Amino acid sequence: MSESSGRRGAHFARGNADGARAAQDPRKGGQGERAARARQAGRDSQRPQGGRPAARKATAPGKRQPISRTGAMRMQSANGSDHMSSRTARTTQRARSGRSHKRQEPQGRRGRLRFLPFVLAAVAVVAAIGFVVVPRILGGRQEGKTIEAGKTVTVNIPEGSGGTAIAQSLYDAGVISDKEAFATEVKRQEADSKLKSGTYVFVTGGDVAEVVSRLVTGPNSSKGTVTVAEGLTVKKTAKVVSESLGISTEDFLAQAKASNYSARYAFLANAQNDSLEGFLYPTKYDFGSEKNVTADTVIKAMLDKYQSEVASLDFASAEAAIKSQYGVTMSDYDIIKLASIIEREAISEDDRGKVASVFYNRLKAGMPLQSDATMSYVTGGEVTADDLKTQSPYNTYLNKGLPPTPICTPSLASIKAALSPDTTDYLYFLIIEKGDYSNHTFSTTYEDHQKAIEKSKADQAG
Repeated sequence: MSESSGRRGAHFARGNADGARAAQDPRKGGQGERAARARQAGRDSQRPQGGRPAARKATAPGKRQPISRTGAMRMQSANGSDHMSSRTARTTQRARSGRSHKRQEPQGRRGRLRFLPFVLAAVAVVAAIGFVVVPRILGGRQEGKTIEAGKTVTVNIPEGSGGTAIAQSLYDAGVISDKEAFATEVKRQEADSKLKSGTYVFVTGGDVAEVVSRLVTGPNSSKGTVTVAEGLTVKKTAKVVSESLGISTEDFLAQAKASNYSARYAFLANAQNDSLEGFLYPTKYDFGSEKNVTADTVIKAMLDKYQSEVASLDFASAEAAIKSQYGVTMSDYDIIKLASIIEREAISEDDRGKVASVFYNRLKAGMPLQSDATMSYVTGGEVTADDLKTQSPYNTYLNKGLPPTPICTPSLASIKAALSPDTTDYLYFLIIEKGDYSNHTFSTTYEDHQKAIEKSKADQAG
């Protein structure tokens, strides 16, 4: 038996013994019996039974009386009058006196209640973070746009568009379904400043990584684009623009006048014959993002490109070196003229510097350049022996020095060759590319040059 059980057993024993003595001694009836019962009630009220004193019905003297829900014993005298416990009496007395007693909350509980709003706020913040951040970490898409996979769409990315604007254009076209995923991929590829403007063709439903890679590579649509090859004249450039952009050659040629742009571009100040020859820079242009493409739009883009590409070249220092080495005074415009001739005469990259040296050596010696290419600018095609006898400012067989204008648009490589020629003693060259036959011979004397010509005829005949 446990200690608590033992105490309960002692209570029961004393209660029964008191009752028995009261029954045997008639003097202990009445007040004595009630006192005994009161003593026993006090003991029973202290005895725990399931957290609350057990209620028992008093049916005879010596028996325990019922216990109220407050734990106080209610006793009934022999004459039937009710008696209240001292605790109940005190409560009743306070009620009658008009004083109310509010039960005070324990100190710990009050502290917990004051802390409760802060706990609820913290829970709300955590819930918000879980709702917003966790789905993103796990790759969840907040926008959830449904796109039709396998559909070909064209997207125009305007010049100067930032990452947000590009993402919106792709999203609107159905190329991507999640702008946040696109932004994340751009950061992963470190492509923030590498995305290019222009016209693109995408297939919807593709991988976002491939979309970003394509934007880094550049436009892949031919719509709204035009490619100006190296060595084209203004007339041929007008034809290419017409075929690619639908601008008539007449409109283009009417607009392609140096006087229309000389105020804006300083390098056109000395242009002759009101010509833009040599300055319509050869490269690929994309006007897909333009709403209204005109001849003026295209020409400005070409002149802007020339200006940006040539800006890094030191013309002044190169011209001073040429003056020192060859005794020839060259202007910036003269450099472009000579570069245009080199562009039409040279075939390989190795040819450019050597061809440049031949022309500078001829200018130094007071010899005519004798370039078929300058006369071809007049004829528009092949040059015959009779053409070389025809008087023209562009006939460098009959006239010494450079032609009045460039004869085509030179590449940057040819401009560099004109600024920094190879150092040679060559005065002649023979360059032939005909089918499988190739001959690139540079000679110092006329005799060696004639021998090279005869040999090339024999080689081709054999």
